[in-house]
Amino acid sequence: MLASLAVGSLALSACTPGDDTDPTVAEQGYQEGNGAFTTWAPAERPDAPDITGVDFAGNAIDLADWRGDVVVLNFWYAACPPCRAEAPDLAEISVDYADRGVQLLGINGTDDAATADAFATTYGITYPSLDDHDAGAVAALEGLVPLRAMPTTVVLDRDGRPAARIVGLATGTTLRGLVDDVLAEG
Repeated sequence: MLASLAVGSLALSACTPGDDTDPTVAEQGYQEGNGAFTTWAPAERPDAPDITGVDFAGNAIDLADWRGDVVVLNFWYAACPPCRAEAPDLAEISVDYADRGVQLLGINGTDDAATADAFATTYGITYPSLDDHDAGAVAALEGLVPLRAMPTTVVLDRDGRPAARIVGLATGTTLRGLVDDVLAEG
């Protein structure tokens, strides 16, 4: 466990858009996330963000359509080492929780469709990713749940309100625990 945290820390320090050559290079404008998470009690949760757009396959996405489900938003891009490290866990969680009322949505404002599709194929990701080149999804969360690092993962409750946020690498164990907590709210 400590070894994987150390590797994750090294990977996080290099996650800058367009830098996929040396994962140990630090201080390139990226604010490091350490995998720490924040949760909000139901009474303290901010309003549901209004996120709409088109995924990389050209399909319309409207988060309001998923009200009643727990939704996991994962902000990522392909050249980000911790994004690649967490991708298998996210793919597995999307399958394991699909019939429990959990939706996953990737949000990517950096890559083109071919790069996003190659990433999804490489890591077995079957859930959609919103093309956020206009930063609409990021803007929808600013003021509610600040996004300070890449990747950032946000768990929305059944009312679409942010219930938890992981800044940096989302490990499968941590994310499953947060999703289970929100599912248990009923």
